[in-house]
Amino acid sequence: MPEVDQVAERGRRAVAVVFALNGLAFAAWASRTPAIKDALGLDASGLGLLLMCLSIGSVISLPLSGPLVDRIGGARGVLGGALLQGSGFLVVASALAMGTTWVTALGLFVAGVGDSVWDVSMNVQGADAERRLGRSIMARFHAAWSLGTMVGAALGTAAAAAGVSAPLQIAAVAVPVLIIGPLASLRFPSHDDTTPEQPRGRSRASMLGAWRTPRTLVIGIMVLAFAFSEGVANSWTAVVITDGLGGTETAGAIGFSFFVAAMTASRTFGVQLVDRYGRVVLLRASAVIAAGGVTLVMFGPGLPWVLTGALAWGGGTALGFPTGMSAAADNTDHAALHVSVVSSIAYIAFLAGPPLVGFLADAIGIRESLFLVLIGLVVGGVAAASARPLEAEVVDDETV
Repeated sequence: MPEVDQVAERGRRAVAVVFALNGLAFAAWASRTPAIKDALGLDASGLGLLLMCLSIGSVISLPLSGPLVDRIGGARGVLGGALLQGSGFLVVASALAMGTTWVTALGLFVAGVGDSVWDVSMNVQGADAERRLGRSIMARFHAAWSLGTMVGAALGTAAAAAGVSAPLQIAAVAVPVLIIGPLASLRFPSHDDTTPEQPRGRSRASMLGAWRTPRTLVIGIMVLAFAFSEGVANSWTAVVITDGLGGTETAGAIGFSFFVAAMTASRTFGVQLVDRYGRVVLLRASAVIAAGGVTLVMFGPGLPWVLTGALAWGGGTALGFPTGMSAAADNTDHAALHVSVVSSIAYIAFLAGPPLVGFLADAIGIRESLFLVLIGLVVGGVAAASARPLEAEVVDDETV
């Protein structure tokens, strides 16, 4: 037993590192979207299409990521994903320096493919860590991701204030992705060790069965709604402040920092709230808080109101994704497959969010276009009932 505990603890720390690194890499370039927009001379819809390239890379690779990670294991998945994403960011940095939009799009596509494999891998490993340690810690892993986004957003804010170019910053972020990600993946337990009850040769019928499980699909819809809220905020918070309010690029980066700071705090302390009030109550309360924050961002008369809205938006959105991952992992015999399915469904939000908001922004205004997020949060609140924990006997009897 001590050896198993040591393996579990080592795996927990490694998973936390890759979550944090993934968040840092994302926020470090996302906080500079106004600079990217200006460097390439894009309007709002053009920026939305460019951001969609990252999402397309993620969504196209997601149907393969679950079975791939199930076969090769989380360690190799994180290794390959980090190498792809880091390489993609290097291409993005070079293309921005040259002012070439299509090469920037290609780099974002490659980074999106890498992020998809990386995301599924680390969530599967997180679910395994929960099972090994016997306690709910998924939100803490996502708090590590949010902490990484805080650091990345702070770097973006500082770089923007200091006049550091977006290409230089993005290139600098790609280096730790290419080095630390692979090194951390070596600390994961082997695939066979972490999931002995889930043989590598799982049949295609079992994989398809996970996609036919009604509860898993509804959890996926719930997580998609919260992911849509998170994805829109990640991509557009800074632009809302710069274009919608006429603020500076530094103010836009600060607004994004407020959002990710609230997400980090909510995910850090949310575990206790889940244990006290239950998943369903917490998720529905979260949807209401997030909707209130979005409303302030849409209609707040000045920057203080919008910043307050960003805090509520981030705090309310934060627990949707990790709580959905934990709910998907209730079926301990097939947790990896169900986590992969929910994660795959959720990533549709990152494909739909940026272009939808971008096109609507050109038609009705950037702040007004956020009504789509309010609609999504209503859907998420209704679908939250699916996250109710399974009874032990149901889990034991459920087949895939």
